Amino acid sequence: MVTPRSLSSSGSSVSPSSFIRHDWQQEEVVALLSSPLLALLDKARSVHRAHHVRDDVQLANLLSIKSGGCPEDCAYCPQSARYRTHVKADKLMDVQAVKAAAKKARQRGATRFCMGSAWRSVKDGKDFDAVLAMVRAVRALGMEACVTLGMLTQKQAQRLAQAGLTAYNHNLDSGPSFYERIITTRRYEDRLRTLAHVRASGVQLCCGGIIGMGESLQDRAELLVVLSSLQPHPESVPINALVAVEGTPLEDQPPIDPFDMVRMCAATRIVMPQTRVRLSAGRAALSSEAQALCFYAGANSIFFGDKLLTTDNNDCDDDKALMDNLGLQAPEPTERTLQRATN
Repeated sequence: MVTPRSLSSSGSSVSPSSFIRHDWQQEEVVALLSSPLLALLDKARSVHRAHHVRDDVQLANLLSIKSGGCPEDCAYCPQSARYRTHVKADKLMDVQAVKAAAKKARQRGATRFCMGSAWRSVKDGKDFDAVLAMVRAVRALGMEACVTLGMLTQKQAQRLAQAGLTAYNHNLDSGPSFYERIITTRRYEDRLRTLAHVRASGVQLCCGGIIGMGESLQDRAELLVVLSSLQPHPESVPINALVAVEGTPLEDQPPIDPFDMVRMCAATRIVMPQTRVRLSAGRAALSSEAQALCFYAGANSIFFGDKLLTTDNNDCDDDKALMDNLGLQAPEPTERTLQRATN
């Protein structure tokens, strides 16, 4: 079994900087994902303790500000106009309605507010201007602001940064070898180009993937290799389990083994030590015990609220009860992210 470079059994005597690598190889990550579960958890916990002082879990709220009608053919997505699903196309939400939703989320304990629009790419004009106003409104509430709007140009990324955006979500979904089996309307290189635009603007990256789409262990490892090759690593990596939605090409895909989610969280923590590992879609299907193992493995963020864009999420009260039972705390935004937008 491959041992990550400089990994110690306790994690207490190892300099955090010695963990940071951008040269992980696929066979190394496969070895991690296929190692005995308890040994993998030990490794992940050591890395987590070396880089994260407290057992905190960031609460992020996710709102669909514009649902449905997307021209892409992502096989997992109920928002594609190509599939007949329960999601109907609608218009972009009003800025004040988004601000009210963010305020409610803040009152319930969320410190990051994420806004998603079902676009292939951002188009300049009144809708993009409205999104910029939403970002400013969320930041004025003292929250971190994140958006996912599809592909961006460099100029658009800079405008989002000027509005005060904390992070931009743009998932890779899978490793490049499996990618064309689930998406044909956007190239992998297009996704990487958007990530580069976001980085150049100074906005943080939120970038992860989905497991349970029929990919192999090697495909999962390849995704983590690509993510960990980014310099610096993404500040946030969402780990999603497929929610098989009726009407999509993956509607008959069987649910994943919960231990696969635990293993993916653990491997992500080891290869990207300083990243927030975000336990994301599919969490509603996990037992409290499975979620506890994910937190132990290094997951330190969840989406908090009854909806994840267009699919169901865990009950807020249940989440708070689980966190209390595990002794987990929800941190406040840092001084950097609390700075108000300057424009």
